[in-house]
Amino acid sequence: MHDLLTDSTGSLAYRVEGGVGSGDRSQLLVQVDGVVHLCCQRCLETLEYPLALRSLLEFVDSDGDLTQEELEDDSRDFLPAQKELDVAVLIEDEILLALPTVPRHADCVLPGSGQGLAQESPFSVLAGLKGRAQ
Repeated sequence: MHDLLTDSTGSLAYRVEGGVGSGDRSQLLVQVDGVVHLCCQRCLETLEYPLALRSLLEFVDSDGDLTQEELEDDSRDFLPAQKELDVAVLIEDEILLALPTVPRHADCVLPGSGQGLAQESPFSVLAGLKGRAQ
């Protein structure tokens, strides 16, 4: 995840709670709150991105155990049941899924786009050529 950050000054707090869901399946509620610093893809400056992540994960033995209604239910995600679970990797994966594909400020300018300078039209060169052809 460090590759996506502009610096490591942001902070995140997480909480993982276990429980039992439908069909007596084990569940985890993953909560992550905080701010990470991403690189705006438009202006290339730091973008403070707030996270308020809530993911309900339910463990299943196989995909065949799920009904069509469960597959269409967006309130939770399903994970294959396993003996051991690396919680740090699980939290990182959930954070990565919550980040925008193309992070950018709501209003920023492209780098090198001379604010306040009158921009010359790219077609002004053609106007000069037209005058010579006559």
